[in-house]
Amino acid sequence: MVYEIEESYLPITLTAPAPMTDEQFLAFCEKYPDDRIEMTAEGDILIMPPAGSASSNQNSYIIARLHIWAERLNQGAVYDSNGLFVLPNGARRSPDAAWVSYSRIDAPGPDDALFTHLAPDFAIELRSASDRLAPLRRKMQEYVDQGTQLAWLIDPQRRAVEIYRPGLEPEILVDPESVAAEAPVEGFRLSLARVWNPRG
Repeated sequence: MVYEIEESYLPITLTAPAPMTDEQFLAFCEKYPDDRIEMTAEGDILIMPPAGSASSNQNSYIIARLHIWAERLNQGAVYDSNGLFVLPNGARRSPDAAWVSYSRIDAPGPDDALFTHLAPDFAIELRSASDRLAPLRRKMQEYVDQGTQLAWLIDPQRRAVEIYRPGLEPEILVDPESVAAEAPVEGFRLSLARVWNPRG
């Protein structure tokens, strides 16, 4: 089925008629190359508009800092929002930034899988102007429920960072100057001045 979607309607939720294979999901995404597409564990397809200029600037900074740290450590790979993860519950998610240990990447996965079938060890979501907070919080909890060890929700609108860990309530930092990670990315510290004020 082909959907014609007006940009002004985004974000929008559609329901897949049946569980999608990696190939079917990729074919669907190729119809909307300018949009960000995810799928929930229940089969709802989420089509979101591209990130705005401010969010793109903020996220490129976050990715750069994580990549610099990861390159020094040389124990895992960094992914941007173009990398899609198929979580154990079947959800297809693209965190704004993620890190996965090389030991897990090299582990056997589904034969001929187009996407990475695991939850990232570390995930970051950056709230954009169009993002609603409640769905983002559900997504963060989903990451840790599905195996992510540490997840950060960075919210420039509130100048807050929400830290998610398995089995614990989220920790909320209000207007921090920086945020320091723990395992699995212990040693990574993100200064937030450029996130709170991209033109600063």
